[in-house]
Amino acid sequence: MSDITPFHLAFPVTDLAEARRFYGEILGCPEGRSSDEWIDFSLYGHQIVAHTAGEVSRKHHNPVDGHDVPVPHFGVVLPWAEWEALAARIKEAGVKFVIEPYIRFKGQVGEQGTMFFYDPFGNALEFKTFKDMGQLFAK
Repeated sequence: MSDITPFHLAFPVTDLAEARRFYGEILGCPEGRSSDEWIDFSLYGHQIVAHTAGEVSRKHHNPVDGHDVPVPHFGVVLPWAEWEALAARIKEAGVKFVIEPYIRFKGQVGEQGTMFFYDPFGNALEFKTFKDMGQLFAK
């Protein structure tokens, strides 16, 4: 894979202090600029912005490989060791998984490690990994 331009994603939260704890302390995202209404974080080099908003409601799911995947969701594809370390950190922090870390599409094209969990505001996150990053868009 070539170098990738960072993406930008703004998402709703109801409490900036809790967003700092979850994204900054648990996920390890360095904080950038902020105001009384939003906080920039670096999610593995990508700019995500927590904006104060009303309650977040996420009730949609799609079946994928025998699991109900929450939609919408966001996250990052990580190198295998970083994905495993993040899974351990999430478990240690007591965050409940929607889908526990597991290998999806085992033995098939696009085999990947994946995990899903919600932030404290109901935003769904997925982090995944591939032993072969060349399989990211394989059919």
